[in-house]
Amino acid sequence: MRNRRLAISSALAASLDLALLLSVSRQATLVGQVASAHQTETISIDAQAPGRAFPHYWERMFGSGRAILSLRESYRRDLREVKQATDFEYIRFHAIFHDEVGLYNEDADGKPSYNFSYVDQIYDGLLANGVRPFVELSFMPEKLASTPSRQAFWYKPFNSPPKDWDRWGELIEGFARHLFARYGIEEVSRWYFEVWNEPNIDFWAGQPKQATYFHLYDVTARALKQVSPQLRVGGPATAQAAWVDAFIRHCQEQNVPVDFVSTHVYGNDSAEDVFGTRENIPRDQMVWRAVKKVRGQVKASAMPGLPIIFSEYNASYMNEVDVTDSSFMGPWLANTIRQCDGLVDILAYWAFSDVFEEQGVVKRPFYGGFGLIAVGHIPKAVFNAFELLHQLGTERLPVDSESAIATRRKDGSLAIAAWNCVPPGNGCAAKQITLSFRGLAGADQARIQLVDRTHGNSFAPWVAMGKPDFPAREQQEQLRKAARLGEPRDFTLDPGESGRLTLTLEPQSLALIEIVNRASN
Repeated sequence: MRNRRLAISSALAASLDLALLLSVSRQATLVGQVASAHQTETISIDAQAPGRAFPHYWERMFGSGRAILSLRESYRRDLREVKQATDFEYIRFHAIFHDEVGLYNEDADGKPSYNFSYVDQIYDGLLANGVRPFVELSFMPEKLASTPSRQAFWYKPFNSPPKDWDRWGELIEGFARHLFARYGIEEVSRWYFEVWNEPNIDFWAGQPKQATYFHLYDVTARALKQVSPQLRVGGPATAQAAWVDAFIRHCQEQNVPVDFVSTHVYGNDSAEDVFGTRENIPRDQMVWRAVKKVRGQVKASAMPGLPIIFSEYNASYMNEVDVTDSSFMGPWLANTIRQCDGLVDILAYWAFSDVFEEQGVVKRPFYGGFGLIAVGHIPKAVFNAFELLHQLGTERLPVDSESAIATRRKDGSLAIAAWNCVPPGNGCAAKQITLSFRGLAGADQARIQLVDRTHGNSFAPWVAMGKPDFPAREQQEQLRKAARLGEPRDFTLDPGESGRLTLTLEPQSLALIEIVNRASN
């Protein structure tokens, strides 16, 4: 699609109705939604204002399906696609010690042996695609488990403590020494090692949970540091932003090494689980509030400088089609990034792909899966949201708005995300946002891209096909085409220091607006 340019006659303003320019139908509504009169907001942006550092903490790491799935070409194909869109650095998955990986065994006399064949293929594949492991040390090998207890996932991981703590420590040490021998200290020291996954819920069967997990952490962390003090180890990797204060206190009192803290939260977690209150915290507030809670605990602890990593988060831990498969995720994601900026070092979206089998083999492309890419290599709206947000700059400019992030890039151009975040199923209205600029200093072109129900969204075309469980190859290709971001629309602004740009955003829309100098672009 060719770019479209429109000269604006006013010397001081450019007023564009994005809904018309991009042919967005104002009549189109999701089930349960009714469009009503426009909301309006004016956002002032000073292009020359002092900015502050804006690291892209939300795209440094993604979660994924369990370790063994990374050997599949479908997994690696999706990995490459997300890497190209976000340039992310780390991947985290469960179950590197699951028996299907084949690492741990014992002979008839109970003597342990290690087989690193699949481990090597797993990590070789990640590194070959430019991604490093964030190593979650889980779960318990069957022959090392103290009980037959298993977690409920389809692949039934053993969740018990080890039958022999010394053997667990030897496994960790042998694992780390092998990684050093294969990849070298310089490489492996750039990885992270996280002890277990969500020990405060059903992934850990030790009793009492916290005390036995802390012992697991102690043995694991000391075994890793025995190999090299350069290895980075942390935890408690809890669900519901739990245990962080107690975990730091334990490590400080027992002199146990810790290099970062990690935990998880989801937008539909309950206030009672996360905060111990009976509040009704909306989905678009939960992640930010949990991050703020954990940051406060770290800063008040004896180790206030510990990096904070939320190694899982999403808008939902359930399968909600109208959430994770829909265009709702674009504005939800952008708003979460706005809220959590400056409070967390890494915010790792769970997960990058629906090559994922916690509930069994996936039965249809859209089922409320966590991934950015649906089965069949079909990008969702949230994939395109990540691709747009990747283009934000490295300096954040001040704006008085809860519906926008304004940034400046290294070349001086501006990149602004603006959105209309509306909960799924609610009555809602289009929103008119006017961007009022100062200090443009020669920038004369606005470039706009959009993700909403009809732009960069494969879900609606799938519904129109009749929701096929197993789309034909031709249908899959049609869905991939529907998922593509359209070419940016370019609009010429009259030269000058000031300007205005008016956008009409339909519910559940995310727009990226770039303000650039046409001559240098």
